[in-house]
Amino acid sequence: MTPIHYARCLGGIVKREALRWTQQRGRFFSALVRPLVWLAIFAAGFHFVLGVSIIPPYETYIPYEVYIAPGLLAMIQLFNGMQSSLSMVYDREMGSMKTLLVSPFPRWFLLTAKLLASVVVSVVQAYIFLAIAWFWEIDPPPLGYLTVLPALILSGLMLGALGLVLSSFIRQLENFAGVMNFVIFPMFFASSALYPLWRVKESSLTLYWICQANPFTHATELIRFALYGQMAPLSAGVVAGATLLFMILAVWGYDPGRGLLARRGGGGE
Repeated sequence: MTPIHYARCLGGIVKREALRWTQQRGRFFSALVRPLVWLAIFAAGFHFVLGVSIIPPYETYIPYEVYIAPGLLAMIQLFNGMQSSLSMVYDREMGSMKTLLVSPFPRWFLLTAKLLASVVVSVVQAYIFLAIAWFWEIDPPPLGYLTVLPALILSGLMLGALGLVLSSFIRQLENFAGVMNFVIFPMFFASSALYPLWRVKESSLTLYWICQANPFTHATELIRFALYGQMAPLSAGVVAGATLLFMILAVWGYDPGRGLLARRGGGGE
């Protein structure tokens, strides 16, 4: 196998994911409508009740909708990672997964290619959301639209890898919705997406440490700081470490000899 073969394989997987995203208009609109509903309704209500919030790194008063925008960007990537893993479960039920996994390419490469394809879609969705959010006066510095790109890629890799782990042990498509809700909502609400950690600490020290241990918190903080041209080294390290861990678990889970698929007779179920 030459690098050209690997490049063609990667391009084919990315193209397939992009076509699936553009042809499934419901998936496209739901990915945007969900965070926009939070932005237009939820944020507006809290803006009336709370007025403004003090958050790092700004050390100033800002509207609540400005605070939660990075968390909504991370939400888009979280749901996209789950949708991508849903397609893996669907492909396994339809049998097309078996065709992919029995190819001569290493399994880790195929999963990485699938993950990169998911990240490309999630980053595009995130920038579309930022463009629409501008009408809510969420306008970071112009350089922030560039500095946030690495943060979106890294957080997208982590959340997409988490989706791959979940898809490796979900056997049937109808079970996926329950697992998604079990993972998505605790990760989202037990994070700094909706409220600052210092305020969580004031109300519950236990919940504060749960939020600190939540990788989604660090994905949100990484995006939040990067959107305003600043760096969050701790969050970057946690997100990178979680990405590596999730990918190792995903590769193990899709290994027909040792992983979870071995108990089900391979990847074609």
